Amino acid sequence: MAAATAAAVPAATAAEEEARLLRLEEQAEHGGGGAWEYLCLARRLRARRPAHVLRVGLALLNDASARSRLGSEQWTLYEQVAVAAMDCQRLDVAKDCIGVLSKQFPGSTRVARLEALLFEAKGEWAEAERAYALILENNPFDQIVHKRKIAIAKAQGDMSLAVDYLNKYLELFMADHDAWRELAETYVSLQMYKQAAFCYEELILAHSTIPLYHIAYAEVLYTMGGLENLQTAKKYYASTIQLTGGKNTRALFGVCLCTSAINQLTKGRNKEEDGSELQSLAAEALLKHYKQKALSKVPLISSMLKNMKLS
Repeated sequence: MAAATAAAVPAATAAEEEARLLRLEEQAEHGGGGAWEYLCLARRLRARRPAHVLRVGLALLNDASARSRLGSEQWTLYEQVAVAAMDCQRLDVAKDCIGVLSKQFPGSTRVARLEALLFEAKGEWAEAERAYALILENNPFDQIVHKRKIAIAKAQGDMSLAVDYLNKYLELFMADHDAWRELAETYVSLQMYKQAAFCYEELILAHSTIPLYHIAYAEVLYTMGGLENLQTAKKYYASTIQLTGGKNTRALFGVCLCTSAINQLTKGRNKEEDGSELQSLAAEALLKHYKQKALSKVPLISSMLKNMKLS
């Protein structure tokens, strides 16, 4: 009970902050003040609202007295407006902001990243790659730059190169679970299921209580097929059901599909004693769920389970 309450507090706080951001946005765009407060909050929440940030930020930059009152914070504002301008394809504004920053901070790595981002926004991939390569010469462990190189490969549709960059990135930053997940999903898109399975195994080892990784691993194994893979997939669908309190419909379907596929491969031989109860419970849970949420689909689900010989 205490854990549930503790988890609800951050969620409530996040919702309140989002509501506050929207209020400040409305206020700032209609001349009601609070522009700098809005921009600071947008940065802190990492809110992707480029059109609003661009309008509010430009108004501040174009007001000389307001800009001077910001002191050294004005350089943060130039950077924020530059990124928002690139998102909105206002490349002229981005170029001007980056130019100001380049004069103020010659040789800055942070400004160099912005210049490379501008090349990306223009679609000048080779120039962006060269700019990032120069940054990595000075700092081979620049995490942001490695991520941008992966993004460039994906933007060009070169998924094999993206895989290469992701593997090199993970050699340096092996604890980045988002990168492992991205690599797994990229392997799946290339139908390299064994490699994708390895990535999900790494994720489950590091984050064993996240159901998303369990079900993704199960689905890769189910896609690969074969008796051993199907049996393992069924176990991970079952662990997903356990981690979600029996509320993951996809995992319930997964148990039923694995059971049916295993029965077809073994032709009824060597039936798992423990598995028979699991498949019955999964089938019952599916029917109960559809009776509560989509009554019109119940005949279809009943027919499907009957064809699988699970009901």
